[in-house]
Amino acid sequence: MGRTLKFTLSLGAALCVAAPLAQAASAGPVAYVYVSTPAGSTGRNEVHAWTASASGKLSSIAGSPFQENVASMAVNGTFLFGATTTGSDVNSYRIEANGGLRYAVTTNITRYNDTDCASTGPVFTDNTGTTVYNMEFRGDGCANNTYRSFRAESATGGLENLGDSGGNSWLYQSASFLGNDTWAYSASCLGNMYWGIFGFKRSSNGQLTEIPISAPVPPPPNGEFFCPSEAAADGANHVAIAMQAVKQLDFSSIGSPVVAVYTAQGNGNLTTTSTTANMPEAQVGSVTDLEMQPGGKLLAISGTGGLEIFRFNGASPVTHLTGLLTSDSIDQCFWDKAGHLYAISGKSGKLFVFSVTTKGAQAAPGSPYAVSHAEYLAVQSR
Repeated sequence: MGRTLKFTLSLGAALCVAAPLAQAASAGPVAYVYVSTPAGSTGRNEVHAWTASASGKLSSIAGSPFQENVASMAVNGTFLFGATTTGSDVNSYRIEANGGLRYAVTTNITRYNDTDCASTGPVFTDNTGTTVYNMEFRGDGCANNTYRSFRAESATGGLENLGDSGGNSWLYQSASFLGNDTWAYSASCLGNMYWGIFGFKRSSNGQLTEIPISAPVPPPPNGEFFCPSEAAADGANHVAIAMQAVKQLDFSSIGSPVVAVYTAQGNGNLTTTSTTANMPEAQVGSVTDLEMQPGGKLLAISGTGGLEIFRFNGASPVTHLTGLLTSDSIDQCFWDKAGHLYAISGKSGKLFVFSVTTKGAQAAPGSPYAVSHAEYLAVQSR
């Protein structure tokens, strides 16, 4: 980031010193980027790591790929938390000054369940990064899924169990937090047949508990229904949710997915003014991810048919910013705080980087990067 400095002529000598310092500061990385992939035919995973410059260009971090056997990952500024491929643990890794990873501690999270069939799912954090959550498969009575909450110990990265959110058989992905960290939301669409929009209240110690909420789905055309699949909250009290029109007769998808916008009330209920007339279509195929830009002005949506970006307008309908940035199948995308969007495609073996403003997007220098069988993505802004 550059800055404008004003000096009088008497400070000319100081200007000569300040200019190189400002240039050095601007040359530092703006983010660390981590992608987990299978490590050849070993049956284990590894983590590839890069620094991102202000232009979005990536440079490999010394020691990458790191031989850490993890799948889903989340970061909180100090540690990277990775769910191991064994399905029972979350490992904590200290993020070094150069972005490298150093193992810190392992937390067996399924031991907090009274059954032996629970396994780890997606890992995510609240907005502050003080609480880590795992979507635990079969974590409630060996049948239902749940969010298990952990306090992240700031010195060691260890995870202290806070409890689970209650059983929900349709839960399968991360939740997205409003700016105040009091409410989080998730949505699911299973086989175009079973769907739900779920609300979770975060207590003062960080534990998530599912709370029954009202979240009406926009009325569909006759003979159809909308199946919500992904949720992304902004820094205020708005939530974007991807919707797919489905034919009631045979549960087949109709047309392209659309984006609905909700406003959260103080009790967690969601209201919407979205209709079939004002919800724009996304040409991304089946939706795989929905990610809100940190400033809350842009919304990325990815799917089996590509990646698009919309302008996010609070309670008003979203509007198109770009068309398809790529037609490759995208599994996951993530923003940094410096105007870059990262996206991985396991099918095509690529990591994409785009520089994005409210006026448009363009590929960053060097993008896309070859990353064989990319599985999960995490981005730590600096």
